[in-house]
Amino acid sequence: MNKVLNFNNVEFKSSYGSLDQIPEAERIEIAFSGRSNVGKSTLINKIFNRKQLAKVSSKPGKTVTINFFSFENVYIVDLPGYGYAKVSKVEKSRWASLIDGYLNDRSRRLNLIFQLIDIRHAPSDDDLQMIDFMIENELPFVIVLTKADKLKPTARKLRMEAFKSEIPYYDEINIIPCSAQTGEGIDIIREIIEDVSDNL
Repeated sequence: MNKVLNFNNVEFKSSYGSLDQIPEAERIEIAFSGRSNVGKSTLINKIFNRKQLAKVSSKPGKTVTINFFSFENVYIVDLPGYGYAKVSKVEKSRWASLIDGYLNDRSRRLNLIFQLIDIRHAPSDDDLQMIDFMIENELPFVIVLTKADKLKPTARKLRMEAFKSEIPYYDEINIIPCSAQTGEGIDIIREIIEDVSDNL
């Protein structure tokens, strides 16, 4: 029987700007990944019924650290958004090394990654690189298609059909259309978090 989690029982733990700052894993971790401005912070706030748990900005590329949130018996990990063009090469390199270093650290107890993609657009090269990386390294992940409320039914149907050829191994991946505005998909994401937390 699944343990019922209190999604209000969450608090900010810490931000880390470099890998050597991150302490050893003490709980399982569930990470959120995606390009800049895909809606990671907004989604995290919606899942946990908070307005400012994860800082939301109108400017892409605002999350430049790995942010840890304590939730029940797990850590929710907000990874820096990738792919934002208007930052220096040095900063892009720092973000990339931070994300790569975290995902490649086999000592971490990373049980699931929510990979966010904007439903309105085809996956970017960075998105596809992330998907390939997770598949090759056998990291469990779910794709969340954000901003589902932004598309009208006909346009949404066309995008969902296009994803079948744009996302590798589409039929084998759990894909969730989601909207932080209407709440679509939020209960499904919470159920997945509960399932991961229950399998300790």
